[in-house]
Amino acid sequence: MSIENGVEARRKEDRLIEVQRRFKNLIQTSEQVGDLYSINYETARVIIHDTDRKKVGGIPSLCFLIATRISPVADSFKTIDYNSEDASFVLLRVMDSAPLPQDKEAERIRVETAQRISGEPERHWDSDGAMDAKTRSLLGYAGVQCRIIGTFFLEEDLSNPSGPLKLKFGSDISNYYPNRGLKVYKPNSDALKEIVNYADPSNIKAHIDRYGNTKKVKLGYVRYASTNRQYQKIDNVPVYIYPADLLSQKSALFGMTRTGKSNTTKIIAKSVYELRICDASNDSPLRIGQIIFDPNGEYANENSQDKDGSGNPNALKNVWRKDIQLKRKADELKLKYKAENNIEEKKKILGQIKQAIESEVVTYGILPHPKDPFRRLMKINFYEQENLQIGKEIIDFKLAEQSAQYLKNFRQVVFNPPNESEFERESEYQGQLRRYERRVLVYRALLNKAGFIPPNRNVNIRGMFNQDLRNAMINYTERRFSRKQGLINAAGQVLSQETVSWDSLAPAFEGLFHFLSTAEFNIFNQDYINNHRDEESGDTTGEGWAESDLESLLEMFNYSKAVNLIGGVSTQHTTTIGSDYAQDIYNDLLNGKLVIIDQSSGEPELNKSSATRIMWHIFKENQKSFRNGDESIPEILVYLEEAHNILPAGNDLDLTDVWVRTAKEGAKYRIGMVYATQEVSSIQRNILKNTANWFISHLNNTDETKELIKYYDFADFESSILRTQDKGFLRVKTLSNLFVISVQVDKFEV
Repeated sequence: MSIENGVEARRKEDRLIEVQRRFKNLIQTSEQVGDLYSINYETARVIIHDTDRKKVGGIPSLCFLIATRISPVADSFKTIDYNSEDASFVLLRVMDSAPLPQDKEAERIRVETAQRISGEPERHWDSDGAMDAKTRSLLGYAGVQCRIIGTFFLEEDLSNPSGPLKLKFGSDISNYYPNRGLKVYKPNSDALKEIVNYADPSNIKAHIDRYGNTKKVKLGYVRYASTNRQYQKIDNVPVYIYPADLLSQKSALFGMTRTGKSNTTKIIAKSVYELRICDASNDSPLRIGQIIFDPNGEYANENSQDKDGSGNPNALKNVWRKDIQLKRKADELKLKYKAENNIEEKKKILGQIKQAIESEVVTYGILPHPKDPFRRLMKINFYEQENLQIGKEIIDFKLAEQSAQYLKNFRQVVFNPPNESEFERESEYQGQLRRYERRVLVYRALLNKAGFIPPNRNVNIRGMFNQDLRNAMINYTERRFSRKQGLINAAGQVLSQETVSWDSLAPAFEGLFHFLSTAEFNIFNQDYINNHRDEESGDTTGEGWAESDLESLLEMFNYSKAVNLIGGVSTQHTTTIGSDYAQDIYNDLLNGKLVIIDQSSGEPELNKSSATRIMWHIFKENQKSFRNGDESIPEILVYLEEAHNILPAGNDLDLTDVWVRTAKEGAKYRIGMVYATQEVSSIQRNILKNTANWFISHLNNTDETKELIKYYDFADFESSILRTQDKGFLRVKTLSNLFVISVQVDKFEV
């Protein structure tokens, strides 16, 4: 034999050994349960005997079965050609019973036997002596209806022909023979582990190409039914997910309250967080920015539902303790803090602890929390020049659904200071700058009236208001409405002063607003226009004293409703913070931190508007990176708890909504979304259609399940989802997994 022939023979022998090993992992003689007797492209029927059911621990509804021509007898493995059509495994899911031709006769025998032993409590119709043994054995056969999930087969890796064979899966069958038998097996623990954790190789390759990371984490274990007895021989078969499946994708968690949605959310967030930790299973650390909008404070705070048997809190915000080095450093600093007596040193150590923890996890909230000393407040100084437009946008979000015209006019006002380079003459620039400063003054006075505490009690208004205007207001007379005259006269007096209090400006601007509608103002305004001419041409500019934006601002003082609506945003104002929290949050996400927004305090409208504003900021910044052609667009994962309070309604087709745009365009901007809610129908269809990962627990009505069964193969699980209420019992479909799996999710622990 030549050397080449010897090498080829050895290669074939090694390949045969590999095939035997792979096939032995999936089927065993002891796990055979029956024979497939009817098949088409969608369904299969299997005949199973009671003895075989008992031997394998039962055949629960929705369990997996394997149908194949391959025999698990040792000698038969030696002749397997993995390229042949028979060298495959059809994956089945048990749906219900199936009729057999002899069922009517079998039912007649059972009824007659039951009638004979009626009145004998110690005997059943299948007891010894009730019927002959052969008949009892024949009646033990029953048909089982199965759904065809797909086909497993082995194939060479074309990129590496001499490498290990690849287990492949197709979500259908390529062929069937109606008059050709297949043996059926119930997968044991090892086989089931390989089946449920099979991942699409193309997705795994995409994870490698995009992230260089294929880490997987345990989600829970296989659970077929609510009646989950230990003798079924599939105890504790782990189910894994790839955290990278969630990146740049939409993921849904649906289920009734207290069925495990929040627990699953925590496990998902922890799994993505752990991508940064380098260990034996993860040699390519990956920092992903995550932001959780937390309406109930269950992620940002330690609470009773997080406590385990020893009383230790397992709040998600403590997930930084997964990093052993960081945990050790924080614990050492805390011991040092307790031992230190000097107040200044204590403050310094506290700052070091804060810096260590906030390097990984940051919590935000509108109000402080007694057990979270490091919480950052979602507030800005609305009076700061740099924050004028930011604060105005926050107010605009609050007023977005108001239909009154004066509120619409107010929302159109924008605070962008004039750019000197855009003006040919200095005088023209100075004139526009004065108009801008006057609008800012009026806006700040409106904030003060709405309850926004100003940084100073008084303000200098020198040169803001024309002397002729002030004199016209002071001398104004009104025969019919004395209150109006009083307001205007008093306003003229206030605006004539050099320094005034913020409180005095509110009635002054209300009086100025009323004066703008008088004949006296029209006379003054016409003189103003005539006296202001272009320096070169000498023609009048045609520009009156009060521009439309100023009028829109002044009109707000005339409506108490307007002031009250703006006052609803005052909780986001502070004079001690200067930066914009939306930008701070985005910076944290850029650094790969876990950001938790505690929305358990504050008005629902304000929480929704702040969440929308933060989301727009994230969306636009990542969109800018995409348009600029940046090589590295930051990966960001957004979590929405109680998503029905934030996402648009199911019948809302507004494609300008930021959440809908994120659902439709988020993938290319590297923004993923995980949303949790009780109702499938509460989520807009455009978002559902773009959802790749699904985690479904108990739903209690058919309106919701009818919506759910439109997606993937959840139709198989409709009755189970309606019936089973076990906490943490989920049906899971992820991007890498090609079919739905029933899972008992692990309890979250730090």
